[in-house]
Amino acid sequence: MSVLVVVEHDRGVLADASLEAFAFARSIAEQLGESVEAALIGADAAGLADSCAAHGATAVHLCQISGDGAVDYGPEAYGLTVASLAPVLSPSGIVASGTDRGNEVLANAAAELGLPFVANCLSVKTADEWEMTRVQWGGSLNEETRLTSRLPIVSVAHHAVEAEEVSPGATAVVTEHVVELPDWVTRSVIQDRVVLSEGLTLATSPVVIGGGRGVGSAEGFDVLEALAAKLGGVVGCSRAVTNNGWRPHSDQVGQTGTRIAPQLYIACGISGAIQHWVGAKAAKKILAINTDPAANMVVKADYAVIGDLFEVLPAIEQG
Repeated sequence: MSVLVVVEHDRGVLADASLEAFAFARSIAEQLGESVEAALIGADAAGLADSCAAHGATAVHLCQISGDGAVDYGPEAYGLTVASLAPVLSPSGIVASGTDRGNEVLANAAAELGLPFVANCLSVKTADEWEMTRVQWGGSLNEETRLTSRLPIVSVAHHAVEAEEVSPGATAVVTEHVVELPDWVTRSVIQDRVVLSEGLTLATSPVVIGGGRGVGSAEGFDVLEALAAKLGGVVGCSRAVTNNGWRPHSDQVGQTGTRIAPQLYIACGISGAIQHWVGAKAAKKILAINTDPAANMVVKADYAVIGDLFEVLPAIEQG
């Protein structure tokens, strides 16, 4: 038996979050003394088999959906495809990344199988019942829970584990499956895509410069933009900034914005409300710049500079 990873991709482009799912699945499989296998859905996913093998998959199941459902991603179509694999492969558990897409695919699969689904797990201990810690309330608390199920179905919280290539150059046994699905599953499919931004984004940038209410105005972000350009990063902001209309919502870091995981997050004039902290806490290092030494962001940051951001940031840029 094995732990099955449902691989997220977009037209054959692997989602980085799926590599975290492989690391999570390996930790479960090691406890069970089993292997890791992968489910790739769609003909355009065939080229990802070697990447799956490099991240620990010993077998890859390439699923081709017959009919119109094969055109593009659809949550019902993918969910029912995963559900159709379960009785064929009899895995010990099914895992996916805890992204919007990963969670909705597993939710559809669990509903079809009549089984519970546990989303956004941080860790799993296997025993007679699976014991897990998972994120609740947008990351403001963690829940300890037990799952009783003949087939555990779980997703791993994004950025909760580090992706690691464990078998460079490895290959996996690829098995093809043709999946026949009812016509109704195509009611939710992607019909078009609109590119909102190109290049680095909040989610992918190695450096993020965040600004809060302390920046003072939309024009005040010019100094943050200058430093971001110097460091090869992007600019983000807190909810207070978007509420004031200084930056668009797409720039917001936080529970209701984008969750980031850069190598360095520089938080400028940000008090550090829990909703913002949830979105930023996965950063490898956090530098807070604030005039208030008791601000939540300052207290929680790895490093802090107590001072005026309009003096500190130019000094960093010139240095």
